[in-house]
Amino acid sequence: MSEGKKTCDLCNLTVEVSGFTLKLKTGEEKVFCCEGCKGIYQMLNEDKVLPE
Repeated sequence: MSEGKKTCDLCNLTVEVSGFTLKLKTGEEKVFCCEGCKGIYQMLNEDKVLPE
């Protein structure tokens, strides 16, 4: 994998399209490859995610 490419924080696929991110209460930002992965992560970690 080339430098600078991000991987999805749920499924580890390469993130090809930006915009699927979530901010956590810790200040960390999670990046996802699609709306589905973002939604699943958000559902499983409701207590750690900041409201949008």
